[in-house]
Amino acid sequence: MSAPGSDLQAGAFLRHGGRLAAARGAFPDAPAPWLDLSTGVNPRPYPARRADPAALRRLPDPEEVAALEAAAAAAFGVSPDRVAATPGTEAALRALPRVLGARSAAIVSPTYGGHAEAWRLAGARVSHGSWDEARHSAAEAVVLVNPNNPDGAQVRNPDVGDRWLIVDEAFVETAPDVSLAPTFFPSLLAGQGARDSRHTLVLRSFGKFYGLPGVRLGFVIAEPGLAARIGAQFGDWPVSAEAIAAGLAAYPDEAWRERTRLRLARDAARLDGLLRANGFEVLGGTSLFRLAAAPDAARRFEALARRGVLTRPFPDQPTWLRFGLPKPKDWPRLKAALEGSRR
Repeated sequence: MSAPGSDLQAGAFLRHGGRLAAARGAFPDAPAPWLDLSTGVNPRPYPARRADPAALRRLPDPEEVAALEAAAAAAFGVSPDRVAATPGTEAALRALPRVLGARSAAIVSPTYGGHAEAWRLAGARVSHGSWDEARHSAAEAVVLVNPNNPDGAQVRNPDVGDRWLIVDEAFVETAPDVSLAPTFFPSLLAGQGARDSRHTLVLRSFGKFYGLPGVRLGFVIAEPGLAARIGAQFGDWPVSAEAIAAGLAAYPDEAWRERTRLRLARDAARLDGLLRANGFEVLGGTSLFRLAAAPDAARRFEALARRGVLTRPFPDQPTWLRFGLPKPKDWPRLKAALEGSRR
């Protein structure tokens, strides 16, 4: 196996997407700039305003964070007292084992590896399995990504009894009807929730759908007391002035959200056609990423990388690759790279 292949097996690209520095090192002759399709991030970001320069010269006021949480809550269809802003979903999910105190967690799998890592680092016992296996397990906490990354699987009516249920909705903006947040945590106008929410938490991400992951903005939705406890983990200034400015602009913009959902759906269908035309089987995903399979996926990963196209491989599924969406100008390049990777 070539040196880049050895790097692949060693895990250079297996932890998560976006490893451009590793890609450049492993494939130094690849044409630049790289076409990074290894993450499920909207390639056409929201045109968010930047923070006022004066806001960058001071710490954010609590009232500004509260306004951000209220704007997000309105977009999520939940009550604002149940929303806590965090510096990204990743930071939030790593705080949960400490806050909840559960000593075992069942992760509905396969899914994003950060959840299992967070619980293991906290000393908890971690198990993996299907939704049915997880909900029937003896674990004190069940973690569900909905819709799932990487296959897009959905669970519409989760019930784990009196145990902790953590629902990661990082990609739910592409399919808002899938969201469980309004069911467990309705807005004040909607009245009493249909489900007991005392042991339920929902995580929401800003960066993926809005195409601004570097802003580092996420939210935890929970009962008011628990939301406050989680928010306290991040101190008096949980998010930056840039995150506040971007969120306050983006969340009230319903028209942009609707246009973007339609465009992403069209682009995902276009990507499906391109993948199938070049020997891949499309297994699923969301409209921000597509999961595809091929018997020679490891070879195809390298062939694409040598053409400057980075995709996402999986350590436990050697026939899988995940593809994000290209920018409008990069569709011809992706088509040529896929066609060349077949040889």
